[in-house]
Amino acid sequence: MTLSRTNATFAPPVMEARRWLEGVRFTAEKPLINVSQAAPVAPPPEGLRRHIAEIAVSNPETHLYGPVLGLPELRAEVADHWCAAYGGRITAAQVGITSGCNQAFSAALAAIASEGDEVILPTPWYFNHKMWLDMQGVTAVPLSTGADLLPDPDQILRLMTHRTRAIVLVTPNNPGGVEYPAELVRAIYSHARSKGVKLIVDETYRDFDSRSGAPHDLFSDPDWDQTLIQLYSFSKAYRLTGHRVGAMVCNTETLAEAEKFLDTVAICPNQLGQHAALWGMKNLSDWLAQERLEILDRRQAITDNLHKIDKNGWKLLGAGAYFAYFEHPFEMDSDALAKMLVREHAVLTLPGTMFTPDEDPLGKRSLRIAFANVDREEISVLFDRLAAVDAPHAK
Repeated sequence: MTLSRTNATFAPPVMEARRWLEGVRFTAEKPLINVSQAAPVAPPPEGLRRHIAEIAVSNPETHLYGPVLGLPELRAEVADHWCAAYGGRITAAQVGITSGCNQAFSAALAAIASEGDEVILPTPWYFNHKMWLDMQGVTAVPLSTGADLLPDPDQILRLMTHRTRAIVLVTPNNPGGVEYPAELVRAIYSHARSKGVKLIVDETYRDFDSRSGAPHDLFSDPDWDQTLIQLYSFSKAYRLTGHRVGAMVCNTETLAEAEKFLDTVAICPNQLGQHAALWGMKNLSDWLAQERLEILDRRQAITDNLHKIDKNGWKLLGAGAYFAYFEHPFEMDSDALAKMLVREHAVLTLPGTMFTPDEDPLGKRSLRIAFANVDREEISVLFDRLAAVDAPHAK
């Protein structure tokens, strides 16, 4: 019997982790610390919420189908912002608005790859990228990273074949948290260009990069759009997760192919969400700057509390944006450890096995901590609980 496309991949990891909570009782003295998902839980700022309400009432067109590639005003605003942020020339015609960044990735792959093709993914990888490739019959070629979680450009060259259609980078990285140095991104871009393949750079967390200035210089190339496909999400910047608004920036030919995919999946992006993203880009730069500083402080809190667990053998492999990625010291595999943390320590996190191939030893030794929704005090308590995990729990 022929299997469906969805049978080719695994169940959604975040939903699987939530099921670990079933039947577990938490107390007021020891409430659950949920560091499993990288999404804002607070609503957008009040001004943005009021704008959404006003647009919903005053603009009847927001309740109708809109352009498949998004509102022209939002496409132009993204182009203008990106020109200012990265340098180079980016036009509205090179920007497509999507129903979230995951859809942007799916549309990009639908536009450039087919069954039997290959795409290189550094590991640990973002699991939704792997799931989509599985369901499309595109082979995800894992690229192991070193202790610094950074990919080796020369290793990428060795993995390329005549079937390679793209290399995918996520920076700041999900799940590893590391920020890819500009020279590394440039080196990988040069390899992709020399081989005639696409470089897909997912910058969902660009607004929380610790570095000032542009994180890379790829847009400065006059012909950047022949190689680069950049993806972005408004969900994290403006807390618009439920409105599903993302973007892809690439050449007009790739956008024309992506439009076919987008038209058959969602017809158009959420209109209210697009108006919200546009208002946010025009009015919330100062607010977003403060959000970035808060996230950077929480990242610092990870480092400040590291002494509580490094003496037990834990190792911090990467930290940045919303994430910290740890190697744990126990013999038990990380999926078993993650389930035990829920039951015995009231901590919900995701194991590295959800971000790596089955045979990858790093997955069995690692955990991802999504710290964006826990403040300094909660981070301190989290590390106290991790410090209480001891060797008897090893196999």
